[in-house]
Amino acid sequence: MGAADGSIHGRGDPAHHRVRRLPAPHHGRTRRRIGEGLMLPAVRGHVGPVGAVAGGAVQAVTGARFAPGFHAELVARNRAVTILHGIRMLEHAGNLRNLRRLVGAYDGPFEGPRFADSDVYKTLEAIAWELGHQESEELRRFYDENVTLLIDAQREDGYLDSAYQRGEPFGEPWSDFAHGHELYCLGHLVQAAIAGVRALGDERLLGVAQRFVALVDRLFGGDDSPVYCGHPEIETALVELYRLTGDERALHLAEAFVRRRGSGFVAHGDFGPQYYQDDASVVETATMRGHAVRAMYLNAGVVDLHLETGDSALWDAVARQWADLIAHRLYLTGGTGSRHRDEAFGDAYELPSERAYAETCAGIALMNWAWRMYLASGRADYVDVMERCLYNVVLAGISESGDRFFYSNPLQLRSDHGASQQESAGTRLDWFWCACCPPNLMRVFATLEHVMFARRDDEIQVAHFGNAALALDGGGTLEMRSDFPSDGRLLFSVAGDAGAATLAVRMPAWSEGCAVVRVDGLDRPTTAVDGWLHLGALAVSSNIEVEFAMDPVVWRAHPGADALRGTVAVTRGPLVYCADQADNTLDVERIVVPTDPVFDVELGQGLGTLLRLEAQELDVSATSSPLYVRADAPAPIAGPAEVALVLRAYATWGNGGPGVHAMKVWLPRG
Repeated sequence: MGAADGSIHGRGDPAHHRVRRLPAPHHGRTRRRIGEGLMLPAVRGHVGPVGAVAGGAVQAVTGARFAPGFHAELVARNRAVTILHGIRMLEHAGNLRNLRRLVGAYDGPFEGPRFADSDVYKTLEAIAWELGHQESEELRRFYDENVTLLIDAQREDGYLDSAYQRGEPFGEPWSDFAHGHELYCLGHLVQAAIAGVRALGDERLLGVAQRFVALVDRLFGGDDSPVYCGHPEIETALVELYRLTGDERALHLAEAFVRRRGSGFVAHGDFGPQYYQDDASVVETATMRGHAVRAMYLNAGVVDLHLETGDSALWDAVARQWADLIAHRLYLTGGTGSRHRDEAFGDAYELPSERAYAETCAGIALMNWAWRMYLASGRADYVDVMERCLYNVVLAGISESGDRFFYSNPLQLRSDHGASQQESAGTRLDWFWCACCPPNLMRVFATLEHVMFARRDDEIQVAHFGNAALALDGGGTLEMRSDFPSDGRLLFSVAGDAGAATLAVRMPAWSEGCAVVRVDGLDRPTTAVDGWLHLGALAVSSNIEVEFAMDPVVWRAHPGADALRGTVAVTRGPLVYCADQADNTLDVERIVVPTDPVFDVELGQGLGTLLRLEAQELDVSATSSPLYVRADAPAPIAGPAEVALVLRAYATWGNGGPGVHAMKVWLPRG
């Protein structure tokens, strides 16, 4: 996590790219009109959630897969446990009954939040990607039954939303753009439909999505419409629909929603205009503010729009906001959002550990935004942040068993923690009333192979590390073997014809520039350029080894982060570490660590590597002293004995048995 300047980020400036411009909205012929049929060949598990982009420095690739190892286990757990658990919970929570109300198969009341349909769509998307990996009778049955249900439930004019379609309980359709989430739900429907086509060659859900988009275009696509959704998501989905179908009306609609934001159309909502990113236009915005998930979903869509239109003002806007995020508002774990009431970004350096909201969905949103920033620019530091999110705040959001979840992800929890809301629970829960995070996690793990590699002309870029393989244009296969994230050693080989492919490997910021490259056992001095080790042409006979340093690193925060002053945190490779009371006999709420700790590394598989260091406990009398004492009173002192303190990967905390137990990422320094 350390760049050359000693920070956890930073690698140069993005380049702008010359790409084609859009014609005027609704003028001229399009390659495919929204709502018309689409005949595409089935591509099973190859093209991912982001297809070929017009203006990217880098392109996503097809043909990646995992070999047995840590990432394959994440995917297998998702398939065998998390998705099946989600199916049961969608039934239990009423999401599916809400849709059955629309076809007369259920006559009870609406249940859950008004955006409950979106969790069904996210689950269908994850299932489509998984069926593209491997057939499953149970997953196929759920997919087919609920695609049929959606076809039957859709209104003749294309409208589909169980919260509004019957005129109750939330009113008539299109009556609340600030909080109604109708366009947000449509965005997730579109993404599920795209997954059905790309993974399965199944166009049924695409027809449903296209009819709904066509309705939205008729109602709100004109220049005189002020409409956009209070919760962004539809923007990135519409751009991807354009990439799939070639229908430029979807792109124009996405552009309209982006251009209109900032007019104050949804600013009347409960939390004020910043919450909805409605206080300024997209191109005028310089800071990350408001609801964290909304802000980053919006920015992912803005990057998508930039990639297809070449509008440099859009890129400049998201680049400014990215710089603000990295410099002022990002938790060490990749978490975002320091305010619970509105799930929002705080002020610059407002990063309290105990009150970190750091929603799991926000970690996923930042991953999605970061991937698009990388595709647009080719910069490795965007992948660094994406990696930090995945291995910390995102993986912390799900239990090792795969069926319990955190909604928020604080960096400290006290042993007496109590919560009045599910979102701030001290232990992982099996589901939530607002259950956006679990099906979002399903989507992440079902598509993880699609972000391992990318292509820059003939160069294959290894963005993320693990046991994986990539089909090459020449007919051969690039194989990567690694015990990452527990080990920083990568082994590359080629089976078959590599064609003209060359290889580049990301130099992760956490390696602090320390890497050893060997080709066929011989050291090859290699210097990273713009965060990439360019290793040249791939040859069948060659074996390439890249080894990154993974020593523990101790960090302190910027002095402006008042809540973190006087504390340090520890990382190893991409993993942030924490003290979990379940691992320790000493009281982690009273620990003090030395200024220059020495670590013993106990290697484990996956996230299982533990760190041990000597620490001290504050004298127990210090914790029973008055809440406030005079500044000239004797300060609390640490006990004389040094005791071994165990640190574990933050992503794994809270798996050590029932009940709330203390945890800390930032540790007081003696």
